[in-house]
Amino acid sequence: MARTPSNMLELGTKAPGFSLLDTVSGETKSLEQLKGEKGTVIMFICNHCPFVIHVNPKITEIAKDYQRKGIGFIAISSNDIENYPQDAPDLMTVRAKEEGYPFPYLYDETQDVAKSFDAACTPDFYLFDQDLSLVYRGQLDDSRPENGVPLTGKDLSNAMDAVLNGTKVDVLQKPSIGCNIKWKAN
Repeated sequence: MARTPSNMLELGTKAPGFSLLDTVSGETKSLEQLKGEKGTVIMFICNHCPFVIHVNPKITEIAKDYQRKGIGFIAISSNDIENYPQDAPDLMTVRAKEEGYPFPYLYDETQDVAKSFDAACTPDFYLFDQDLSLVYRGQLDDSRPENGVPLTGKDLSNAMDAVLNGTKVDVLQKPSIGCNIKWKAN
């Protein structure tokens, strides 16, 4: 497994706007439509990455919990489907249903959205406050496939709790580690 870290977009960055195909509903959805009342998590994931497969149960659980508290969740796949057909939109629909994703799973065909977020790996997590300013980016927690560390979601959860409580999010943040985004050849 390749281990690619997050690029760690600068805190305070405004969330770049986008409109993408939601592979669950079949409709085009925008950030404005999907953002949460109190904050928004945007995560870059894909179907085949072992790091994403490892965290899928926890991101589904956390999303169900925090959506009730006013945090919106958006998953985006930006992988090149010509060379990685297992990440195609029809299979994204299947994965979302299998995993019980309680959030939209958007397809970034042009890869422009991933580039605008400076996303590097899957999974890559971004938390924006109610004003869509970046307050957290990086890992879900310290668990990785086969490292034996329990999957808790504590890093992202702590950041969401701070947003919900109106306190400052800890600026000491660890990059996520995962498979590199599969970029199209130019």
